[in-house]
Amino acid sequence: MIEIASIGGYNEVGKNMTAVKVDDEVIILDVGLYLPAVVGFEDEQNFLSSDELIEYGAIPDDNKIKDWWSKIKGVVISHCHLDHSGAAPYLVNKYNSPVFGTPFTIEVLKRILRDKDIKLNNKLTSVELGKRFNITKNIECELVNVTHSTLQTAIVVLFTKYGNIAYANDFKLDETPTLGKVTNYETLKKLENVKIAIMDSLYSEAKEKTPSENIAKEMLKDILLNNDHKGKLIVVTTFSSHLARLKSIAEFGKKMNRKVVFLGRSLNKYVEPGENLNLVQYDVESIFWPRKIAKKLKEIEKEGRGKYLIVCTGNQGEPKSVLSKLVNKTFQFEFMPNDVVVFSCHVIPTEISINNRRLMEEKLEKYKVKIYRDIHQSGHGSGEDMKTLINLLRPVHIIPTHGDHDKLIHLSNIATKLGYTLGKTVHLLNDGDRLKIE
Repeated sequence: MIEIASIGGYNEVGKNMTAVKVDDEVIILDVGLYLPAVVGFEDEQNFLSSDELIEYGAIPDDNKIKDWWSKIKGVVISHCHLDHSGAAPYLVNKYNSPVFGTPFTIEVLKRILRDKDIKLNNKLTSVELGKRFNITKNIECELVNVTHSTLQTAIVVLFTKYGNIAYANDFKLDETPTLGKVTNYETLKKLENVKIAIMDSLYSEAKEKTPSENIAKEMLKDILLNNDHKGKLIVVTTFSSHLARLKSIAEFGKKMNRKVVFLGRSLNKYVEPGENLNLVQYDVESIFWPRKIAKKLKEIEKEGRGKYLIVCTGNQGEPKSVLSKLVNKTFQFEFMPNDVVVFSCHVIPTEISINNRRLMEEKLEKYKVKIYRDIHQSGHGSGEDMKTLINLLRPVHIIPTHGDHDKLIHLSNIATKLGYTLGKTVHLLNDGDRLKIE
């Protein structure tokens, strides 16, 4: 018998964690942070216990499956985003099991552990996309390549004697990605006997197909290759893990004959592993430590701000980000009228992110800076992508995840229109629920 425990990500966007019990063996899928709860006490994290972080609501409450801990045989992380991997440093030491992920995912996790000076007893195992491997003698696994807003994202497929389980959280079906391979449709088409599909619901309400990353690249091109910005500083902020977007920004900076500088420690967690694995190369200057950032900004002022394009952290208005420090003159650096700030992202729709961005933009407007917002395309599939994936996998059961109740409902509505039945073959779960499927 298969039993699903919905530990996190079924009442909120983030904090993703699902446990799959097959007879007497348990596999954990993702171990993510709830990022809004993390903002404001980042510096405390090394000193907080897992139980304290659970109480904050920052990490999934794995006490809900405490009776399963001894049965856990493996933890599989679908990709490197913190809402899927960021709780691993605080939880997986409880389990006597290896941690599996793609090479990029594992390298980013190692970097996070090193930065936080946390040691795991678990073996961290890199698995190539498309390579089928045994977690136990009864459960095999394959990480199937799928496009997303970071590299080496996988749909995790578990092969069991009761049928196969596809964990598609997160995914996008991008036919023309600017970096990395397209989704492995052939493998998905060939999957047989998919008993359960656990699917990302984030943009299930959108009745469209999510546009390609190529569209975001063209949007950036239109903004950056603009002669009106001549002589002015250009600052671009985006998600640190979005290596494809960072590559596009760097390429356009070179076309503008500007020196491109990456600033911010969180960029280093993703950029360096990507380069070390030869997934991408950036011909830029990278500066990640505050004292060196301050020194570089003085050089920029002296040499001429119009000769530079700065890429930095802070797209959500995070108070401790480089962009926030620029805005608040922490580095004794001041924006000038008509300098350009490009937000190559959408605001994450949580109260704290919305407020942080609003406050940041109000301060930028006082400098009379030109602000460009939403120069972005999502890494998450929309309603049409979800229909396509359901038709590819042909699962018997669908479990929506990665969203509040409204988002889960929208995916369940898509499924019911495709012939599924709510409560019988589509299952709406809450954090902490368990579902047995025979």
